[in-house]
Amino acid sequence: MAFFLRRPFAVSSALHQVPKLSNTARFIHNSPFKPAQVSKPLGTQSSIFSKSRQTFQNAFRRNYMQPTYNAQSGNLTQKLIYGAAIVGGTVLATNFIFNRETREDGGMPSYERSFLNETFMHTGLGIGIIGIAARALHSSGWSYRLMSMNPWLVMGVGLVGSIGSMYGTFYTSPDNYVVKYGCWALFNLTQAALLSPLMFYNPAILARAGLYTVGLMGSIAFVGATAKQEKYLYLGGPLLAGVVLVALSGLAPMVLPATAARTLMWSERVWLYGGLAVFGGFTLYDVQKILHHARLAERGYIKRDVVNESVSLELDFINIFVRMVQILAMRNNNRK
Repeated sequence: MAFFLRRPFAVSSALHQVPKLSNTARFIHNSPFKPAQVSKPLGTQSSIFSKSRQTFQNAFRRNYMQPTYNAQSGNLTQKLIYGAAIVGGTVLATNFIFNRETREDGGMPSYERSFLNETFMHTGLGIGIIGIAARALHSSGWSYRLMSMNPWLVMGVGLVGSIGSMYGTFYTSPDNYVVKYGCWALFNLTQAALLSPLMFYNPAILARAGLYTVGLMGSIAFVGATAKQEKYLYLGGPLLAGVVLVALSGLAPMVLPATAARTLMWSERVWLYGGLAVFGGFTLYDVQKILHHARLAERGYIKRDVVNESVSLELDFINIFVRMVQILAMRNNNRK
């Protein structure tokens, strides 16, 4: 059930803001739209791509059409140093605050370490597949066609494809390698198809969001891996309640009128910053759950299945990354 609830906010974050421009809630901070002046070729009709592009420009004026950065706006080396300092400081601060009680068994056993490393490797591979596939789909014009579709239809089909491939991965035995990895690859391709519109963002914003997401998840994962056994497994229930609240705030723009500006503003904040907190907590919970499953697999109670465990971390990464991108884009717009 937790996976079912976590899925909508990750893959539809860039989609539930689309067509139905009068009711688009993610853009309540925008100035009124001005009709774009498009030159019409004589004697010919606009292609589907030009129409989709115009629809996209109107619907995603705040989020995706980001002006390019000025090359002289700052020193690249200095920015990289600041980014590395933020990531390193986050790791140290998170460990100091949340991890006062460390493991009492002399450190992580080799079997758990191997299980966790393989899970991280599959997580990174899955994120890489999603990124490469999303870029390829975007280059082929898929993002424009996706933007012109009905958002409810996209969300419904996306949920069916995501949940179907995800549970196909879960319920396939790890001994059946071909079907197992086939379902896992289908799951990653489904996420890529739904997240490809993120490629409209400035590449610098995507790179920074990726760096911050890796730093945040890395620091939280370090805390979960070095904490006492099963210390944070109790978070499952509270996190499930939090994810329901985030889900409702994410669906608010599709059901509330555009005149409810204050309500929509707060729902956006809950979706962005509350979602960061919830899925950061899910990262901590999932890492400890992975180690718990490693101990069970070592004793023979369950089969060793790192692919299933990697799906959980992929969902956490996608949810955090999408929110990081939107927060950075909003900050970039506020500076102008």
